[in-house]
Amino acid sequence: MSQDSQDVGKLVMRVALGLLVLLHGVAKITGGIGGIGQMLQGAGLPPVLAYGVYVGEVLAPLMLIAGFHARIGAALIALNMLFAIFLAHRGDLAAFNGQGGWALELQGMFLFTAIGLAFIGPGRFSANKK
Repeated sequence: MSQDSQDVGKLVMRVALGLLVLLHGVAKITGGIGGIGQMLQGAGLPPVLAYGVYVGEVLAPLMLIAGFHARIGAALIALNMLFAIFLAHRGDLAAFNGQGGWALELQGMFLFTAIGLAFIGPGRFSANKK
């Protein structure tokens, strides 16, 4: 496989993950983060940490899309997904959905794609190639 093909593949993965996670961030901007603060408080964590969702679901996806310090952006998305799984989906870790798939397949795809991008980097078609 040529380097160009690999760089295009990285671009597709970055933009896809970035856009899909950013949509969740836009929902938080328009709908608020009060529910996340309550979940954090229920888990014994300070509700102020809810503001981190703006980093993980708005700033980090924009970093990925642009390829601007994309490894950091990907790591932030992975951290955000770990919090989301812990706070909102922990009861479904071993569950299956009605079609036989993992109940957390979307969250898992976001998490593991972000981890992969943090390792492989943004590719040549990025703002700073880091």
